[in-house]
Formats: sequence, C-alpha cells, structure tokens
Amino acid sequence: MPSMTNNETTIGQKIRVWRAKRDLTQDELSKKADIPYPTLIKIESDIVTNPTLETITKIAAGLGVTLDELTK
Repeated sequence: MPSMTNNETTIGQKIRVWRAKRDLTQDELSKKADIPYPTLIKIESDIVTNPTLETITKIAAGLGVTLDELTK
C-alpha cells in the first residue's frame, strides 16, 4: 500500500520554501509567474496537489529556479 513518508514534501510546500528564500509574497510570485493569484494560493495550500506542468514551469520561472530544483 503506497504511503507518503515523513520526508516527502508536497509541491505546495516546495513552492512556499523557494518563495520565502526569494523573499516574495504570493501576490508577487503570481505576477512574476503569470498565473492567477487564487491558483497559487490553492497550490501552496495543497488544495491543488497535481498542478499542470505548464503552471509549475511558470512558477519555477517566476522563482528563478529550474523545474528540477523546484521539484526535487
């Protein structure tokens, strides 16, 4: 039976960490990433746990990191 281990982090948590490192607000990141603010909120809150690749690519670009850095 698959289960999440304690060291697995959601994409929302990873985005929050990178956003904090970049000292960006959610509003600033949504503008830089060219995604709707509510979309970013839902991803960071883990309401949306499987965002599209396009959305994740835009967020990574907005954070100035690679997709690999954001998702590892």
